[in-house]
Amino acid sequence: MIQYGRQSIDDSDVEAVVSALRSDWLTTGPAVDRFEADVSRIAGAMLPAVAVTSGTAALHTAYRAARVGPGTEVVTTPLTFAATAATAALLGATVRFADVDEKTGNLDPDAAAAAVTRRTAVIAGVDYAGVPVDASRLSAVARSADAVFLEDAAHSIGSFLNGVPVGSLADITTFSFFPTKNATTAEGGAVVTSDSGLWDRARAFRNHGLVREAERQRHPDEGPWHQEVADFGLNYRMPDVLAALGSSQLLRLTLFKSRRAAIFDRYRAGLSGIDGLSLPSAPSGADPMWHLYAVRVPAEERRRLFETLRADGIGVQVNYIPVYWHPAFEDLGYRRGLCPVAEEWYRREISLPMHAGLSDSEVDLVIERVRKAFGS
Repeated sequence: MIQYGRQSIDDSDVEAVVSALRSDWLTTGPAVDRFEADVSRIAGAMLPAVAVTSGTAALHTAYRAARVGPGTEVVTTPLTFAATAATAALLGATVRFADVDEKTGNLDPDAAAAAVTRRTAVIAGVDYAGVPVDASRLSAVARSADAVFLEDAAHSIGSFLNGVPVGSLADITTFSFFPTKNATTAEGGAVVTSDSGLWDRARAFRNHGLVREAERQRHPDEGPWHQEVADFGLNYRMPDVLAALGSSQLLRLTLFKSRRAAIFDRYRAGLSGIDGLSLPSAPSGADPMWHLYAVRVPAEERRRLFETLRADGIGVQVNYIPVYWHPAFEDLGYRRGLCPVAEEWYRREISLPMHAGLSDSEVDLVIERVRKAFGS
């Protein structure tokens, strides 16, 4: 089976992890500091990244930093993994789903604007497949609502929009380092912002809300050992072992991007001209780190094509079921039909294998099997 996505690990990654294991620190140590600096540099942020245990933890932390909670609303896309919305709902917010752009699958700024209310706290766009959201327009929507613009960049570390790196386009940005992502820490995520208030709250939340600085404590005279929980947080600290792997991976991020771009181009050349097959593309100004190769097929043919390709050893996937179709959201009163463009995208979408470890011969085999499935 040619896998839809997988990690790319080499000897330098193994050596980095072994070095961390042999150090005095397994968690909350210098490897985490280094990884946070590395992520911040790639993202073009003014402050160190806040490393956490997963992309989901990054979203939870970012929403909490943006003061999402009961009585607030988050406007976001349904064409994403459930965590983009679930983490806001877990904080007590109401999620308002807005439809997507038919060409990119990203949150449509006009639809987002139409979903804004006086309770909107965050506009959360997702960089579907690695293509950056329309940041200037979504930022304007957020500003008009006095809301925070959050970019869920789980797919897009290493992407640029008009020469600006993802991580510098929004008020706050979240990354994922799951094994199928563009670079991995095995499990992990990060929050990036240049806003000192958001940054301070994010760092506190990922470490139980602890305050160690005497000048910020309510009872600073307790003793030199004293620490206080000023606001509730969670243990989302990333271990040094995983951070060391992440820093090693980020050294090859440019190579990963180049290889993914070559695979993208090879697919486009090999799959062009098939009736009923719509290939992905990037809008003007976007320089994506291609995380997915998301094609669209006739809806009535999608299941047959999916099952045929799986049977032929091609590990295709579907990204994503609209979030509000999940029972947890249905039970909150969301109903199908809310975002028709996103729902039609889902009905037609199949993701072909896309990761830096794919060989040209494997890509060619995928092309051959897709053409065969279409009878082309």
